[in-house]
Amino acid sequence: MKVFIVYCHPSEDSFTRNARDAFIKGIVDSGNEYVMSDLYKMNFKTDMSEKEYLRDSNYSTEPGLESDILAEQAKINSADAIVFIYPVFWTEAPAKLVGWFDRVWSYGFAYGNKTMKVLEKALILCTAGKNLDDLKNLGLLDCMKKVMLGDRLFNRVKESDFIVFDGMSKARDSRKTNWDKNLNMAYRKGYTFFPHQ
Repeated sequence: MKVFIVYCHPSEDSFTRNARDAFIKGIVDSGNEYVMSDLYKMNFKTDMSEKEYLRDSNYSTEPGLESDILAEQAKINSADAIVFIYPVFWTEAPAKLVGWFDRVWSYGFAYGNKTMKVLEKALILCTAGKNLDDLKNLGLLDCMKKVMLGDRLFNRVKESDFIVFDGMSKARDSRKTNWDKNLNMAYRKGYTFFPHQ
């Protein structure tokens, strides 16, 4: 299975980067392959241009899409699965990943007369500073899932899962106690979520 990873974190000095690496090791160890877009390293342009806005808001496929969008769409259509790895900022993905959706999920690709293939699997791996119980009790986990699984992925994938690496704020003692547990979970997801090749 070919996995397309969309990775979004502004720093290499992060737990999220370690989780990404553990997850990739799991993919490779299970005999699968991957391609990755590192949005910060790519300096992916996330602001929708007026031309892009008018194209989508008028439900038009003209004018044509920019080359950076076409490249991301080609990665999606050549993959069997998609994975998003990012830190949680204010109950949401980083602005750069939100902008990726704004531009890549274009009319005629992700909605309307879609040319986006229905992917076999999708996985969300996000790092949160708050503990999972807090996210649940405040209703924030449901909000995060609704946006990513219910809106952005919706019927574009056959099977999806949402994993939170919780308690990872640098200000919390849980960061140290959860570090290895969360990295093991990242590896296991990479190893078990996709069929062994």
